[in-house]
Amino acid sequence: MPYRPQLTDAARPATITIAAINECGEAVPTQIAGEHPLTLYLDKREIVTLMTLGAAPEALAIGYLRNQRLVSRLEDIAAVQVDWETDSVAVTTHVQVDDLDGRMEKRTVTTGCGQGTMFGNLMDELDKVRLPEDTCLDEDTLYGLLDSVRRHESIYKQAGAVHGCALAQGADILMFIEDIGRHNAVDAIAGRMWLDGLEGGDKVFYTTGRLTSEMVIKTAQMGIPFLVSRSGLTQMGYDIAKKIGITMIGRSQGKHYLLFTGHQRFRKAAAPAPA
Repeated sequence: MPYRPQLTDAARPATITIAAINECGEAVPTQIAGEHPLTLYLDKREIVTLMTLGAAPEALAIGYLRNQRLVSRLEDIAAVQVDWETDSVAVTTHVQVDDLDGRMEKRTVTTGCGQGTMFGNLMDELDKVRLPEDTCLDEDTLYGLLDSVRRHESIYKQAGAVHGCALAQGADILMFIEDIGRHNAVDAIAGRMWLDGLEGGDKVFYTTGRLTSEMVIKTAQMGIPFLVSRSGLTQMGYDIAKKIGITMIGRSQGKHYLLFTGHQRFRKAAAPAPA
């Protein structure tokens, strides 16, 4: 039999069901992806916080250590223990990793989705976020924005393999930035807003990527009350959006959308009068 370290079996459900409001004003039970922070410890040394569905946390921890070349052989791992009460996974080894400090200094966190090393610091800032309540987004403006995004020339149309983010005022796109990772794109827009002296209170943020916790927090930190995506959202993104009070709309394409949170700022178009 091949060697296996001592493992917990702590998989979490991959999805949960929440209520959303569609373009017809109907409540729609909607499946959303789970999202959980999982802080990885190697021999009691904190390595990284990974955002994960939680479907295979033990394998995720082992694979991360393997791909980062922090552990060279499976036989070197004694145990992998996941504890969702503390959102952590503790990996212990038979032999201490050589020069762990030096190897950690050279570690590069890529633009890949889900490696939220700054997650803890972002969460600490949540209580300071205040979004304006006296602004609204109407349905016709949302449709206009989606059409503006559709017609916008983009790298994605030419080559694919990128995420795009847009800052809009009403249906007008003020800036559109694409990058390999959606978090790079949102960070670039945040930088441009600072450079241009733009406030976020009357703006809409659009992203091609899914609405994860980091995306929600970063949008709120820019002071933007509206977050729109053509994609879906995660459980933690939903929970944080509710806590902050951001108006979050997902699965938005053409004349279809799902309103998840912040209903008080959204205005449906008036129904046409009967003939």
